[in-house]
Amino acid sequence: MAAIHAAAFSRQRPWSASEFAALLSDRTTRSATVPHGFGLIRLLPPEAEILTLAVHPDGQRRGAGRRILDNLMEMAAGAGAERMFLEVAASNAAARALYAAAGFVETGTRPRYYRYPDGTAEDAVLMETRLRTGAAPPLPKS
Repeated sequence: MAAIHAAAFSRQRPWSASEFAALLSDRTTRSATVPHGFGLIRLLPPEAEILTLAVHPDGQRRGAGRRILDNLMEMAAGAGAERMFLEVAASNAAARALYAAAGFVETGTRPRYYRYPDGTAEDAVLMETRLRTGAAPPLPKS
């Protein structure tokens, strides 16, 4: 996971193998994997938070991210989560499009949330969706 994460997010400090081990040992963390990628959520029903979703550049643009996301959403809904949320870098257009296609809507921003090793910072876009199809329409933009 650490190697895939480092390759997928080359601008930020990569998460270490020990950080992933700590996350995976937490009973609230769930994972979904496919070849070349994985995703982690924190599951605290009625909410679930996407902690990270990473696809190695060699596997991008082939549907892996969507398969991971669908799996995470099904897993969370099956465990009683009614909504899922995340933060994504404002410049990450591909990820924002992936989440929007899955029903996530932008609900706000966190200014300068991502801080990079080169000293720059970037806003995070907050996104959220309701789980359980047919339960309610998507949240409106605020």
